[in-house]
Amino acid sequence: MASNSFGRHFRLTTFGESHGPAIGCILDGCPAGFSIDLEAIQQALDRRKPGQSAITSRRKESDRVEVLSGLLDGTTTGTPIALMIRNIDARSADYSHIADVYRPSHADFTWDSKFGIRDHRGGGRSSARETAMWVAAGAIGRQILSSQGVRITAYVNRVGTCTIPEGQEVTLDSGLIDSNPVRCPDAEIAGEMEALIRQVRKEGDTVGGEVTCVISGCPAGWGAPVFQKLHADLGHAMLSINACKGFEYGSGFSGARMRGSQHNDVFIKEGEEIRTRTNYSGGIQGGITNGMDIVCRVAFKPVATLIQDQQTVNEEGKELTMSGKGRHDPCVVPRAVPIVEAMAALVLTDHYLLQRLARVG
Repeated sequence: MASNSFGRHFRLTTFGESHGPAIGCILDGCPAGFSIDLEAIQQALDRRKPGQSAITSRRKESDRVEVLSGLLDGTTTGTPIALMIRNIDARSADYSHIADVYRPSHADFTWDSKFGIRDHRGGGRSSARETAMWVAAGAIGRQILSSQGVRITAYVNRVGTCTIPEGQEVTLDSGLIDSNPVRCPDAEIAGEMEALIRQVRKEGDTVGGEVTCVISGCPAGWGAPVFQKLHADLGHAMLSINACKGFEYGSGFSGARMRGSQHNDVFIKEGEEIRTRTNYSGGIQGGITNGMDIVCRVAFKPVATLIQDQQTVNEEGKELTMSGKGRHDPCVVPRAVPIVEAMAALVLTDHYLLQRLARVG
């Protein structure tokens, strides 16, 4: 069986394929009586949708979300929220030449190995088209979190070799981040990143990158100490995103090169609050938030579809040469930004609801 659900109390279940009639989701566990801004959901989808700039996929989808249940006059009823987006610009013929071909680094061979059948049209459910519903559901979670003072902001910090230098101060302003198609808050570096993506696309190639996510305003105490550690759930969420190859939080892998005397976050008292002088823990200690900003980084590989010849085999094992067709992103990280934010929102909303059950008073 394949899992199509994510979360415990705030639980998302999705359906649909990249080239099917529609994609959709059921979001269960949303508390009743909460006013939902439908336009905010659409704005989140607009940031993720294809065709939004010259450096993204040229597939044209409006991604207009339809609410089928769970809301009454814009207010949650406590029943499952059903959302749907119709596919209007699928071109399945672009994939007819690879109906029996295993594309390099795609899920074609592995899906055949598991199920004995696969949807070759854009990868079916293994397509990143699936993530549109994650973004729609995450936009609802973000509104719940916002009512608790929690803010989630992600941005591109690396494309290939172009990167924001480690330690450089970054302004977490969504308007600034969205002011360029790469979604990098440093205008000069964003220009270099965009030029690299354009060059890579011209060569029929692709390039990877990284997204940094900062969650601020989260109080101490959210999370769990054993199998539902907050950072473990965040890692699960981020590594579920298409093309994601790595996740780290706080000091991450660089912490392995430090000593404990360098790495320990010392607690201090500021006014009425307890905080830490440094934040190598990334806002999480023992699987539970400590009130500091939660900082994580997500690494994405280069897109596997290249518009150039590659060697592969078909279902019978016959060697052949194939060339990618269709409309694909030369770099996924600009469109991955709202997906990272959405997955963080789903995880944090789940843990917010869990925290409400953790203690009395």
